[in-house]
Amino acid sequence: MDQPEITAAPGSGVDAGGILLVVATILVFILPALIYFPPMVPSKTEALLQTHSPIGLPPSRSGLRDGSGQGLAGPAKLRSLWVYPVKSCKGIEVGKSKVLPTGLEFDRLYTFAQLKSPFPVGVNASDAEKAQDKWDFITQRQFPLLATVEVDLFVPDLAKTRGQEGATGDAFIVLRFPWVEWGVFGTFQWLIAKLGRGWRALPEKEILLPVSFPSQEEIDARGYTFEEMTIWREPVTALNMETELPRELRLYLGVSNRLGIFRIDPARLRPVYRCAPTEPDAGYQPAVGFQDAYPLHLLNLASVRDLEAIVAKGDEKMKYLDPRRFRANIIIDDVPAYDEETWKAIRFNPEPASNRDSSRFHVSCRTVRCKLPNVDQDTGLRYPVEPDRSLRKFRNVDPGAKHNGCLGMQLTPLFDKTDTPEAMETWLETGMSVDVLETGEHVYIAQ
Repeated sequence: MDQPEITAAPGSGVDAGGILLVVATILVFILPALIYFPPMVPSKTEALLQTHSPIGLPPSRSGLRDGSGQGLAGPAKLRSLWVYPVKSCKGIEVGKSKVLPTGLEFDRLYTFAQLKSPFPVGVNASDAEKAQDKWDFITQRQFPLLATVEVDLFVPDLAKTRGQEGATGDAFIVLRFPWVEWGVFGTFQWLIAKLGRGWRALPEKEILLPVSFPSQEEIDARGYTFEEMTIWREPVTALNMETELPRELRLYLGVSNRLGIFRIDPARLRPVYRCAPTEPDAGYQPAVGFQDAYPLHLLNLASVRDLEAIVAKGDEKMKYLDPRRFRANIIIDDVPAYDEETWKAIRFNPEPASNRDSSRFHVSCRTVRCKLPNVDQDTGLRYPVEPDRSLRKFRNVDPGAKHNGCLGMQLTPLFDKTDTPEAMETWLETGMSVDVLETGEHVYIAQ
């Protein structure tokens, strides 16, 4: 039996031309509208750019862009300056910086920490001992992906806020890390990121942190708490602002414990003794925020290049040793390799046309290296062997740090006057020359 022929009612068929028209409309009109006017809340960075400007140099002006470090016979020059507002996250290269007793302005204001349980504990330990969880700082040594957490620091821009009422004069830090949500919303995030910032761009999540220490009213309102945490076995009471951290950051970094972010309290800085100048000698008690041990870290590019040659002989895959792996504040050039290890006091002199004053520093000791330089600062991948192996083998040079590699020097600022906080400020700027005021031997004193 023949089946009856079924015909579509007029106008009910699928028209290929109509489909093409819909697709063309989306591509020509709707997609550009979504790019320029996405149906999303503006990011924290976009909002800050209305009233603030970021500090830092573009890559085209980086002092490290030409791969210098040939060890020329001086005078030594200040090649590059770096601040690290959040410990172990990406640094910000600047052309100039204010020097405070604690180091460069904005340096190591924050650190991440994880809440660790006292495990394992003894069989006969009391319940109180078993319950004594403690906050311990974390770095790229344990969680190398911290190297990929971007850090931007925004300062008020008077040109943008002129005539605006209620414009804030505060500076802010924005942390950014890659994160894509699941499902359709994640696909939309991915598409907007690619179309808006280039094919290599990825969706990001942002965290906003204040530069100024919060007031008591802000502490109470936002649920911050003062808690004791440990940095290199040293207990310090700091402000835990973990309420600002999204759950996604802990997942991204791979932290299984509770994650906090601590702001150093300016009233509870960590005093520095060991190899630093004494209070009578310096005119003040040296202290730091969340730096490892001393206010500033200096690195000589020629020393990095010498170590690079050693590393390359043992591992052909590492033919270039990025100076950023060593996370120094001050990077100098035009001085022979390891010459800085003979310095005891130095002065940075401004260019003749500059109105800056010179800046003096006590060269306190060598920098004893851990395995953090094994982490690639672009990818967050940790190399299992180098340069740690070469450092321990060829740079075991300090009698106070046996079986450890050394590279770089720790500095403590010196000031002509120390009677007021305002007097204890100087400046550093790239291009400054370095005068060696005193030389001598160094013996590291462990913490």
